[in-house]
Order: sequence, then structure tokens, then C-alpha cells
Amino acid sequence: MEQEPRSVRLRIDLAYDGSGFSGWAAQPGRRTVEETLAAALGRVLRLSGPPGLTVAGRTDAGVHARGQVVHADVPAPAWTSLTDPGPGQGAGQGTGAARPLTRLAAVLPPDIRVHAVGPAPDGFDARFSALWRRYSYRVCDDPARADPLRRNETLWTPRRLDLAAMNEAAASLAGEHDFAAFCRRREGATTVRTLRQLNWQRNPQGVAVATVVADAFCHNMVRALVGALLAVGEGRRPPGWPAEVLAAAVRDPAVRVVAPHGLCLEEVGYPKPEELAIRATEIRNRRTATASRSASGC
Repeated sequence: MEQEPRSVRLRIDLAYDGSGFSGWAAQPGRRTVEETLAAALGRVLRLSGPPGLTVAGRTDAGVHARGQVVHADVPAPAWTSLTDPGPGQGAGQGTGAARPLTRLAAVLPPDIRVHAVGPAPDGFDARFSALWRRYSYRVCDDPARADPLRRNETLWTPRRLDLAAMNEAAASLAGEHDFAAFCRRREGATTVRTLRQLNWQRNPQGVAVATVVADAFCHNMVRALVGALLAVGEGRRPPGWPAEVLAAAVRDPAVRVVAPHGLCLEEVGYPKPEELAIRATEIRNRRTATASRSASGC
């Protein structure tokens, strides 16, 4: 019996400017990060078609990433031939580990860049092995400091923000909660998340930057949290209001989902290599159990 082709799982670390994409996920007739990256990988690896990709965090249209992580399972011979093409081949394309980056840079558009690519440790899953995701959201509230060169990654607001009040409100949201009030519900998906960090500080340019870290995020969660905290910072709501919204566990029309362009996926955290497979199995089982309970009405 003919053996199945051997494959290798690649870990791919990349960054992208989300301005020109309809989000991460491939969609017919739309330009997305997933289809653009998959096409480039298929080309440099000389595959018959683009490989399937698994991403750590699916970003919406207009959202950026500096620390996105993806895995792809590809034929081992294709990877070997790219990294070790043999004598007299691949001139001008870099050598060894550098060659895939050079080749990808040559075929990818300038709004996507792969920073690292190579065989992943055993048990690695870009999505299910992740321990946490860290996002940032940038807001400029001073017209004198608004930088037009950074307009595609910064929300501009005319009202001066009270960051102390915003951080007071944010502290009440930390921990494990049902964030249904700040999420767009999806059939069979839980809205329980563990929010590890949510705070604001000003960078040297005076821009207010939120740091948001959680085990995972449901749809629109970060942008809704930022919208609620901006209402506090602008003095339209008291610091205790976001906690009241959270406790209600239903979407509140007073919570504005802010524009996507101020949001950026900065980093994804993973456990030690020997713990990757255990983490992935735990998360898969947990989400499968949640989906089963939802289907049964429990």
C-alpha cells in the first residue's frame, strides 16, 4: 500500500496592516489576509494549491496585527526543497532558514510581512495551544498631537479623556466573566472569557493606549470594551457603569463598538514546548463540551 505523503507543521509569525483587507478569514470576492498568505505559501512551496491555515486570532476588517501566529501543514519534501535546494540553485534567494522569508517577501504585498517561519514544536496548534492574546487600542484625544501619518492605526476623538476614571472602570472587568454584554453572540459558542489585563496609559506622544490581554476574545469584545471605557473617559458615564453592563449579560445599545482601525493584535502567548499538546487538548475538549451544552439547551 502506498504511504501517505509525510507532512511538516509550520509555525508562521506575521504582521499586517489591516486597512486594505476584509479581515483575516477568506471570503469569496474579497481581499483577505488568509487567502493572500495562503496563496503566497502555495507559490513559494510549489504546491498544487494554497495550504489550509489555522490562525491564533481571527481579526476583523480593518484590524491590524504585529504578532499574529499561524500554522500550516505542508508536504515535508516541499519544505525541504525550499530550505535546501541543492548546489547551484536558489542564487539570490538567501540561504537555509533565510530563504523562505526572502521568497515570501518577494511574493507578498507590502501590507503583509512574515517575520519567522519554520517547523513547529510537536503538539503546536496556533489557535488551541495559545494561553493568551494581547491587543492594543490607540486613541488620540488632543488635536495638537494628532499625527496624520498614523491615522490608519489611531482613533481620533475631540474630547479629552480621563484615564484615571477609565482605569478605575476597567479594574472591575478583570477576571473570568460572561462577557455576553460586550460580544456578538455566535451559535454554540461561549462568551465566558478570562480578562487578564485591561488598562490605559499615555505613550511618549501623548496618545492614550489600551492594553487588553485575555485567554481569548469573542467577536467585537475588545472594541466594545474600549467603547464603554471611552464613555467613562469622556465623562458621559460613571466609572461603575461598565461593571453594571457586564452584570446584565445582554448587549446594551449604549455601548458603542469603536472603529476597527485603532485595534492591533500585538502578541500571542504559548506554554513551554512540552505543554503545547496538553493545552491544545484541554481547550478543544472545553469548547466541544460548551457547544454540546448549547445544542442541548442546557
